[in-house]
Amino acid sequence: MITLGIMQGRLTEPKGRGIQFFPFENWESEFQQGKALGIQEIEWIFDYEDYEDNPLWSLEGQKGILQAMERYQVKVRSICFDYFMRRAFYTMKDKADREKARKENETIFLKVAEAMKRIGAQLIEIPLVDSSSIYCDEEKSKFAREYIQCIAQIAEDMGVLVGLETDLPYPDFKNFLDTIQSSVIRANYDSGNSSGLGYDHYEELLSLGEYVANVHIKDRMYHGTTVALGEGSANFDKVFSGLSKIHYSNSIILQAARGKEGKEADNIQNQLRFVNEYLQKYQIQ
Repeated sequence: MITLGIMQGRLTEPKGRGIQFFPFENWESEFQQGKALGIQEIEWIFDYEDYEDNPLWSLEGQKGILQAMERYQVKVRSICFDYFMRRAFYTMKDKADREKARKENETIFLKVAEAMKRIGAQLIEIPLVDSSSIYCDEEKSKFAREYIQCIAQIAEDMGVLVGLETDLPYPDFKNFLDTIQSSVIRANYDSGNSSGLGYDHYEELLSLGEYVANVHIKDRMYHGTTVALGEGSANFDKVFSGLSKIHYSNSIILQAARGKEGKEADNIQNQLRFVNEYLQKYQIQ
């Protein structure tokens, strides 16, 4: 069944922190605000900056997350592992630095996966875009060889899925997933990244098919930045008709552009209305 959620931090004023960040001062309030707006889910952010202060990192913090979920009936199904973008070891030139970062990544991933098991989260998303892109063959090979097999085993042991978000052309991404041959390695589909690269949403979703385990909804200009839903290059008829065709029935996470600061709730409400219209149009439930 489809559940509608937001990327964590979208109900918190950015105050110069950019479009995406972990809202240390407001994370609990976002559950309450989300509930009032009809949000069913929050995708948790685990970033490199101050990660040891992230509630997901400690048993006490995990208890607080469980309490917030129970109190407001807003779940955390997925974790956005932004930590990885800051420590993409395969982009490092120095061999010693690369090996150190790889080991750190595996250690952090294990602890996050253990935390996910405790709070009942089901999927950890690894962004392989921008600074952590695996666009060239050499980087794809390094990533697959040095990291994927390890984290796949961890994820399998913990009973969670790994959703890879890439900027690869979809035939290459599909081939990459086929090559890995792991039942726990899936695809995280992002309509904004797709539109920014000029990919055909419908064909992309049909190509990835059952690999798609999580969906981010946003809009971007072709080769440009994130904009309000419906104002960029994304073809949302193709997005939602594609989701309907592959019988997608998991989370849809709003990761769209921020509106006027201080009007976060209004912005999310408009985004929910936008998405619900397409869900109804294509009879996606």
